Amino acid sequence: MKISYWERNTWFNDIDYAIIGSGIVGLSCATTLRKLHPSAKIVVLEQGILPSGASTKNAGFACFGSLSEIIEDLKTHTPDEVVNLVKERVTGLQLLRETLGDEQIVFEQLGGYELFTENDKELYQECLENLERVNSLLYPVFNDTVFSLVPDNFHFGNVHKSLIFNQFEGQIDTGKMMKALLKKAIEADILIVNAIKVDTIEQNEDDVTIYATNIGSLSAKKVCIATNGFAKQFLEKDVQPARAQVLVTEPIENLKISGTFHLDKGYYYFRNIDNRILLGGGRNLDIKGETTTKMEVTERIQQELKRLLETVILPGTRFTIDHSWSGIMGVGIQKKPILERISNNVFCGVRLGGMGVAIGSSIGKNLAELASEGFSE
Repeated sequence: MKISYWERNTWFNDIDYAIIGSGIVGLSCATTLRKLHPSAKIVVLEQGILPSGASTKNAGFACFGSLSEIIEDLKTHTPDEVVNLVKERVTGLQLLRETLGDEQIVFEQLGGYELFTENDKELYQECLENLERVNSLLYPVFNDTVFSLVPDNFHFGNVHKSLIFNQFEGQIDTGKMMKALLKKAIEADILIVNAIKVDTIEQNEDDVTIYATNIGSLSAKKVCIATNGFAKQFLEKDVQPARAQVLVTEPIENLKISGTFHLDKGYYYFRNIDNRILLGGGRNLDIKGETTTKMEVTERIQQELKRLLETVILPGTRFTIDHSWSGIMGVGIQKKPILERISNNVFCGVRLGGMGVAIGSSIGKNLAELASEGFSE
């Protein structure tokens, strides 16, 4: 596509900061850069018509990890590392709430629940045995007990009758959160250009050349990569795409489910939104097939989600599936995000490990501060 003289001069010339990706990290990075550099020209390049990875595709969980997820993390990380991960997520959630306001993002701290199917006896027992240990580890973060046992008052099917409750977990409206973040960026005179697919970037002596499929090349003094699950094409780092499939039902009369819910080490998750059940997960059924950036849904996983609705979440209740979709997370062997200077003028904040709502704001802020070192307007 040939761009005009006006388009080139207004959007694509004399760029101080180019940010690739307009999700939570990218826009948080952009708005922080504006505070640090009031006169800088900041341009955000987004490949989709909306943020294309997970920022507008997620389930809206304001969470920091279920008990079984934390126990699993303790098998591959030190206790201090796990505590720090949780602390970063809690701090990031607080920053998101302070930045946009609870009303704007429809934040509600209704608590989170972990439930265990009757086939998950070993996992259930492991969680019971480690509950006090994890509560002790996390006490300094919350100054209170995080996890407790509560009865299943939701009448789920084929599950253990005690659930593990997390009093600090919350939920948000993902669409309204991103709308508020986009509004904040636009009001800060940040240019957001959609439908720009960046193919490669090239570090020069004093700037960075960006090659994009539909507009050719452009240059910027500094580039921040905030594409999370799509970052592999730019970085030789331990970050892989991880697709998560989701569905939502039509409204269900007298739906009493309230809060956020985790199942099977966090591989499945659901909540009530507008008297509908939003249910996602199933990546563990086909890890290889779901290590992809293709925004598609598969029959195998969608059928398993429907089976969980019928047998566990809504037993004996009639429901109709309204819609299904998928989002792309960025994951790796380690849970810690990658926040680094890649070359002289290229920086990245990626591998959020399915915790974008929790840590996206703080990763974006930290990315902006890192990219600001040595910059003069």
